[in-house]
Amino acid sequence: MKFIAYIAFLLSGINPQPATRNPQLSISNPQPASITLPAGFKSSTIIESLGTNRHIWVNNNGDIFVKLEKLKDGKGIIVLRDVKKDGVYSVVQSFCNYTGTGIVVKNGYLYATSDFAVYRYKLNAGGLVENPDKPETIVKDLVSLNQHASKSIALDDAGNLYVTIGAPSNACQVKDRTAGSPGQDPCPILEKAGGVWQFKANVKGQSYNNGVRYITGIRNVVGVFWNKQQGQLYGVQHGRDQLAGLFPKLYTNEQSAELPAEEFFLMKKGSDFGWPYCYYDQMQKKKVLGPEYGGDGTTQGLCADKDQPIMAFPGHWAPNDLLFYTGDQFPAKYKNGAFIAFHGSWNRGPLPQQGYNVVFVPFKNGKPSGPYEVFASGFTGKDVIMGPGQSAYRPCGLAQGPDGSLYVSDDRVGKIWKITYSK
Repeated sequence: MKFIAYIAFLLSGINPQPATRNPQLSISNPQPASITLPAGFKSSTIIESLGTNRHIWVNNNGDIFVKLEKLKDGKGIIVLRDVKKDGVYSVVQSFCNYTGTGIVVKNGYLYATSDFAVYRYKLNAGGLVENPDKPETIVKDLVSLNQHASKSIALDDAGNLYVTIGAPSNACQVKDRTAGSPGQDPCPILEKAGGVWQFKANVKGQSYNNGVRYITGIRNVVGVFWNKQQGQLYGVQHGRDQLAGLFPKLYTNEQSAELPAEEFFLMKKGSDFGWPYCYYDQMQKKKVLGPEYGGDGTTQGLCADKDQPIMAFPGHWAPNDLLFYTGDQFPAKYKNGAFIAFHGSWNRGPLPQQGYNVVFVPFKNGKPSGPYEVFASGFTGKDVIMGPGQSAYRPCGLAQGPDGSLYVSDDRVGKIWKITYSK
């Protein structure tokens, strides 16, 4: 069964609307943020409620570019600036009529994604977009359906663009998320999704035939980052769902709440991490065969030869962004380590939901050098929640400021925090 018969394409076909230029509207006042941080760190609020913030980028001049999942006043990208250098941010530009997740500034250009395409905008000398109503389409015609449609991006220093294309499926069953439905083998989704594709960052009008399938066998990587120090691509994955719900004879609710692990990958060209045939069991510390493919929770089969994660986290925490810290403001232990924003779970029931935090992973020689630690917590606003709708905030995006501060975005109400350190 060919992929084109399995999935109908939705094409980009976007005609961006004119931008809103420099309204100088004050939208925030610095307020203490109710999150818990290690000693010496403090947080302030950049904005209380902007919208459905996804990924963010802080430019060299301190401007904050925010990509929205839902349009705000008809616009999908908001640019915030501390105009008077007093900690009060204003909207200085808003533009584009598409939603999405990915946003990166590189070599004088802003790159942003819809769920179908990657666009590029030239920045002017003042740091704003020069022609916001006339972006260049760098990549078009990407698969986008109602699951895992967002496209996250990273760029390296050699002129390459990396685009994550999530699989519109839980485990590539013939009938998705249906008890008793077998997994398809081979999985046709992997032809054009379930991986990361590499394109040229400065060539317009590319699609699949112009790109390279850089890695495969991933279900949904939302957090992706090019690590300059290592010259390697890293990412964090949302693992599959519903082990107990679909296979109650093999898994208890307690097991299904913890499995499978959310995986942290070093993504080298040609890597195959095993989805949909395999998942990672962090208790057994191995990849095992999925039940849709005849697995029983312990059998490895073909999964013994798949690429492994460099770290594993509890199931369903939903990692949504990844950042390697290169600043000098934070203590030395944070230098070149990784921050991961977890969006929080929805399907650990009947157990309480978990995640909803930012963790830190120390690194040495390109690999984790110790266990992860929770860096920022308290986003839920209460100790125990049974569903994501009960959480006050859901961390989604991370960015590093030019002074070494860390920024965290929330996509529930649109809050953005700035985290700083002082001895």
